[in-house]
Amino acid sequence: MTRKVTEVTDLKNDCRSATSWQRVTAAFHTWRTRRHEHAPPSGDTGSPAPEPAPGTNTLWRMRTTVKDEPGSLAALCTALAGQRVDILSLQTHPLAEGTVDEFLLRAPGELPASGIATAVRTAGGTDTWIERADAHDLVDAPTRILGLAARTALDAAELPLALRQLLGRCTIRSQPAPAGGGRASDGVPVEGAFDDTVMRLRVPEGGVITVERPYLPFTPTEFARARALVELDARLGPRVPHGRDVLTLAEGSDITVRRADTRDLEAAKAMHERCSDRTLRLRYHGPVDDADRYLNHLLSPRFGRTLAVQTASGRLVGLGHLLWDGDETEVAVIVEDAWQRRGVGGELLGRLVAMAAEGGCRSVYAVTQASNTGMVAAMRGLGLPLDYQVEEGTLVITARLGESVSTGAGELGSASAP
Repeated sequence: MTRKVTEVTDLKNDCRSATSWQRVTAAFHTWRTRRHEHAPPSGDTGSPAPEPAPGTNTLWRMRTTVKDEPGSLAALCTALAGQRVDILSLQTHPLAEGTVDEFLLRAPGELPASGIATAVRTAGGTDTWIERADAHDLVDAPTRILGLAARTALDAAELPLALRQLLGRCTIRSQPAPAGGGRASDGVPVEGAFDDTVMRLRVPEGGVITVERPYLPFTPTEFARARALVELDARLGPRVPHGRDVLTLAEGSDITVRRADTRDLEAAKAMHERCSDRTLRLRYHGPVDDADRYLNHLLSPRFGRTLAVQTASGRLVGLGHLLWDGDETEVAVIVEDAWQRRGVGGELLGRLVAMAAEGGCRSVYAVTQASNTGMVAAMRGLGLPLDYQVEEGTLVITARLGESVSTGAGELGSASAP
């Protein structure tokens, strides 16, 4: 199941209603509502810090709003110094009234977030937000932003991840342009717009990227940075990494695994035509005649990454999708019937999960039918902790990602990466 299926409301201009789709969608949203909350991070002001070890220090990220007048920042720094808090870095975000100051702090391990927030409030800071930081936050902002720009330049599918790393914990959704060449702008100006905790950015093919961060309002500085990344992506046009792996199956056949995009649309449709109705139903959970209509969405780098499997003759025989679903990540796989039960699906799934881990995702989920024993076995074959949720025949399997994830290439045989 994919965002194209699970978020039918976003795609009402593309898709006609189907009872089976609605049942699956309703079940999925019931599951998601139970587990998905837009709540502030647990490390916000007032949350107790973990039990510190004697003599250790703790890194904190903090934002607070101060008056735009001489001495306001000095008073804040003096208050922090009184608590033996070091300021490692400082960024300022000018507002129409006042300034949002963003700090990276190193504080004594025994000093809780509430103690820092009290000192800041006493010094005149308002709307203070604080959370635990780690060593990755020690990279200065210009270096981090340049790194995100480089990743986006190499791979169009990196844009949603780059925005998430740029803006912190947030929900990012891409809405495609309506069918028929229309534009899904919904009144969003060409330069984009933001209002408090919601940011909307136009993309060149007519869609809109919406970023939501309920616990922390966006600043004009953050909006300008996000817009610059989107403009870079638009100028560079379609692009995917050119690397590919050639693998040898147990019976001696060679297959190639590579990245795919919308330029593979016709080959993907041809694969659908060779798939049985059962295979299509297990993958898309609905009318098989509708399957082709989702391919353009699935292959778009706006919504995630796609891996393709092709034979030595160049025929496409399998697709694996890693889809950015708001602040969660979905995996989905389809292999045409003649190539099933050879380890191809497990290979695709392992590589997708490895890409998710590399992108900083903490978990991935797959939506399937309880009768799809092949997908269940492939998820178990990852060797990761799994959670299962069943709603009206729809099975949602969530894998929690650990330190290392195997790509599963060893199950197929030898591999080379020309």
